[in-house]
Amino acid sequence: MKLLITGLAGFIGHAVARRLSGQGHQILGLDNLNDYYDVALKQARLEDLADCEDIRFVRLDLADRDGMAALFAEHRFDRVIHLAAQAGVRYSLENPHVYVDSNLVGHLNVLEGCRRHGVEHLVYASSSSVYGMNDKVPFATADNVDHPVSLYAATKKANELMAHTYSHLYGIPTTGLRFFTVYGPWGRPDMAMFKFTRAILAGQPLQVFNHGDMSRDFTYIDDIVEGVVRILEVIPGSDPAWRASHGGPDTSSAPYALYNIGHGSPVGLMDFIRAVEAATGREAICDYQAMQPGDVPRTWADTEALFAATGYRPQVKVEEGARRFVDWYRGYYGV
Repeated sequence: MKLLITGLAGFIGHAVARRLSGQGHQILGLDNLNDYYDVALKQARLEDLADCEDIRFVRLDLADRDGMAALFAEHRFDRVIHLAAQAGVRYSLENPHVYVDSNLVGHLNVLEGCRRHGVEHLVYASSSSVYGMNDKVPFATADNVDHPVSLYAATKKANELMAHTYSHLYGIPTTGLRFFTVYGPWGRPDMAMFKFTRAILAGQPLQVFNHGDMSRDFTYIDDIVEGVVRILEVIPGSDPAWRASHGGPDTSSAPYALYNIGHGSPVGLMDFIRAVEAATGREAICDYQAMQPGDVPRTWADTEALFAATGYRPQVKVEEGARRFVDWYRGYYGV
C-alpha cells in the first residue's frame, strides 16, 4: 500500500513507521519539526529511520492548505495514519492558537485530502483527554464526552466530530483512536516517564501533582503500535439500519469507528514513581503540588471493543516498560 503517516518525527509516528517498514509498503511521512520540545530528539528519530529504504520524509505543516492538497494529489495514498498534532494539555493554556492551527485546520486538510483522492481508510489520533469531567470508570467510548477541561481535549473531540461528518457525507471510512498515556523509548520529554527519569537520575526534585493522588492508564509504546497496525486493517463499514435514538456516540450509520487504545489497568502515580525508582536504582525526591489546571485525577480505558476488533491485548506492564525506557534514556543521553 501507499501509506501516509503524519507526525513521522513524533514519538508514536516514528514507532509506527518502524513497525510497518519492510512489509512491502511505500511510506511517506510528514512532520513540521516544530519546537514544542527538543527538535534534536525529533531529528534523532528521523535518523533512526534512515536505514528504512521504504520510508520517505517530507517536511510540511498540516496547516499548509495548498501544500497538503498538493501532497495528496501527487501521491494518492491508499491509507492514512494521522498522528500529527499539537500535543500537551498544559501547553494549550499558554498557546491556544497553535492548537487551532494544527489540530483543527490541519485535521481538516487531512480529511479534505482523503475525500478528494479516495483514501480507503483514515486512522487518526484522538486522546483520552476527551473524557474530561467524566467520573465513570473505566472510560468507554459510549460515554458522553461533552465536558472537556482543556482546549487540547476540545480539539480532539472536534477531530472526532469532523471525521464523522466526512464519513457521513463522503463515505470515507474513519477510525479514531483515543490514546491513553503512552510511554517508552524515544518518548516525549513533556511526559511523566521522561520527566521523572530525568529528575531522578539528576538528583533533582520531581513535581508530583495532586499530592500524588492520581492514576493513569499507562500504555507502553509497543502495545500502542500493535493496536494501530492491526486497526489499520479493520475498515469500518456503513450500517443503514442504525438509528441515533438507539445508538451511542461511538456508533453511526456512517463508516465511522472509535476505540480506546490503552493498557486497560490504571496505575497509581506513586506506584509509577516507584517503578521508575526501581529501574534507575535511585530514590525520587518528590515535590508535592496541587492539581494543575486542565488535568484530571484518573484515566482508565475500557479496551474490550479494541480487543474484539483486533484480538490484541497489551502485554507490557509498567515495571518492564519503565526498565526499557530507562535503559534507552541512559544510552541516548550517556548517563
